[in-house]
Amino acid sequence: MKLTMPQSRRKAPFSGKAKKQQLQAKKNKNLLVSASTSSNAYDVVSVNYQPKARGRDTNRYALKFYRETDEELKMKKEDSMKSLNRVLEKDMEVDPTDYFPSDISFPKRPPWDFSMTAAQLDAQEQKYFREYIDALQASEHWKDMSYFELNLETWRQLWRVLEMCDVLLLIVDIRYAGMMFPPSLYEYVKQQKKNMILVLNKIDLVPASVVAAWKEFLLKKYPDLKIVYFTSCPGYNLRGSTSDRTGLQIRRRRGKQRMCVEGAMKIYEACMEIVNDEIDLSTWKLKIIEENNLEFDYDKAASVGETIIQEVDTTFYRHEKYKNEILTIGCVGQPNVGKSSLMNAIMGKKVVSVSKTPGHTKHFQTIMLTPQVRLCDCPGLVFPSKVPRPIQILMGSYPIAQLREPYTTIRYLAERLDLPRLLRLEHPDLDDTWSPRDICDGWAKKRSYLTAKAARLDTYRAANSLLRMALDGRICLWLRPPGFTEEKYKYESCEETEYINWVKSTTSYLDADSGNSDTDISESGNEQESETDDEEQTAMANKFAALANVE
Repeated sequence: MKLTMPQSRRKAPFSGKAKKQQLQAKKNKNLLVSASTSSNAYDVVSVNYQPKARGRDTNRYALKFYRETDEELKMKKEDSMKSLNRVLEKDMEVDPTDYFPSDISFPKRPPWDFSMTAAQLDAQEQKYFREYIDALQASEHWKDMSYFELNLETWRQLWRVLEMCDVLLLIVDIRYAGMMFPPSLYEYVKQQKKNMILVLNKIDLVPASVVAAWKEFLLKKYPDLKIVYFTSCPGYNLRGSTSDRTGLQIRRRRGKQRMCVEGAMKIYEACMEIVNDEIDLSTWKLKIIEENNLEFDYDKAASVGETIIQEVDTTFYRHEKYKNEILTIGCVGQPNVGKSSLMNAIMGKKVVSVSKTPGHTKHFQTIMLTPQVRLCDCPGLVFPSKVPRPIQILMGSYPIAQLREPYTTIRYLAERLDLPRLLRLEHPDLDDTWSPRDICDGWAKKRSYLTAKAARLDTYRAANSLLRMALDGRICLWLRPPGFTEEKYKYESCEETEYINWVKSTTSYLDADSGNSDTDISESGNEQESETDDEEQTAMANKFAALANVE
C-alpha cells in the first residue's frame, strides 16, 4: 500500500501591498498603548470591529475609544441599585464652554512641505498624533475626558474635508446642541478664512421654543456663525399613525423620501449670502422649486442617486476658492447627528447609505448636487471634550449594542424624565422608590424580555431597548441653553417659532421667490405638552409629543 503525505492547504498569494497594509495596521493597533506598565496605560477598543478580508484592511476606519476598567464597571453596576434623584429643569441647562475648555482642541494636520516623501509625511503625522494624545493624558482635564476618536485615519478624513471645502456645514442634533458644538472647530475655520453654517437638525423632536432659544444663545456667543434649521422628517415624509405596545402614537417615515424643500431652501439662502455673485447657484434654487412643485409619487420604488466616491486620499489638499466655479460644501458632525440623512434629504433621493450604528460612514464621499455645487460627507467624529459619557451614549456617539454597562445612562435619563409614568411601568417589587435596575426590570416585564435558560427578566436587553428608544426620539430628552427656564414664555411667543414650524412643514407651501410661507402656522406644533389635540392637529405637531419632558 502506497502511503501519501497529507496535502496542506496551498498558501494564498501575499502581495507587497498587502504586507504594507498589515504592518500599518499593526502600527496603528499599538499606536496608543503605552510602552510602560504604569497606571497611565489605557486599553483601546475598536468599535464595530469587522473580520479581516483578503487584500484589504476592513478596520482601517473603525472607531476607537478607551475602554473602562473593571473597577469602574463594578462601581457603576453597584450604583444602578440606588434610588433616583430627580433633576430640576433649571439643572438641564448646559453651556458648551463648560464641556469644551479653551485649552482642549482637536488634532490638526502638522506642517509639511513638498520635499517630504509619503513615508516621511505619514511618520510625522503618526508622531504628532501620539504627542497630541500624550499631552491630553498629562493635562488636568484628563480625568474628566469622555469618549473621543482615537483613530488617526478618521482624523485624516476631517483634515481633507476641511482643506477641500469652501463652506463648512457643522450638523448638530438640536436635543444636545450644546454638547455637539466644538468652539475650537469654529475658531479654526475662521482662521482659515472660511465660513461655517451650523445646521440645527432633528428640530421635529423638540418644541419650537427650545430651537429658538438655542439659536439666540449661539448667535450671541458666535456672531459670525450662520444658523439654519433642518429636519429630514417633515410632515409630508411621514405616513400613518400607529400605536406601539405601550400605547404611544407613532408616525413612521415613508419608504421613499422627497426633498425637504424648507430646510434645503434655507441652506441655499445661507450659501448665497456667503458667495454673493461669485458663483451662479441658480440651478440649485431651480432644483428646489421644481421639487416643491413636482407631483410626488410615494408608492413608486425609491430611486438611488449616483455617489462619486473618490479613491481614499487623505494627503494635503491645496485649497483654491471656488475652483472651476464649483462651490464645495463639507458636512461635518458627530456620529448619528443625521449627516447622511441630511444629504439624502437635500438631494431628494438616496445618495448616501444611512445607519444608526456610529461609524457607518467610513470615508468622505463626494456628491454633485448640481454642476456648480459639490457636497463632501465626512465620517462622524467624536471631538475631545468633557461631555458626560451618559450623554454621549444618548447622542449616539457610542454603539449601544457594545455597551458594557448601560445603567448609568438609564439613570441620567430617568432622573430627567418620569419614565415609570411615560412607559406605564409597574414596579417589580410594588414599591414607590425607583432605581435604574427597577426601571429596566419593569420594562423587561412589560415587554416580556426573558433570558433563554432561566427565564429571568432580561434587564440588560430592556436597558438597551430603552436607550435605542431615546436615540430614535421615542423617549425624547432635550437639554436647554442657559437662561431658558426664566425666559421660557418669551421663546414660546416669539415670531421665530412660526418660522421653525414652517421648516418642520407644519405647512408645506413654499413661496418660490422669498422661500417663506404665506399661510398661517398652526400653534399645535408649538405645544408639545398638549394632551387634547384632535387627530388632525396631532398629525401636524411633534410626532413624539406623548413623550414630552415632565416638569
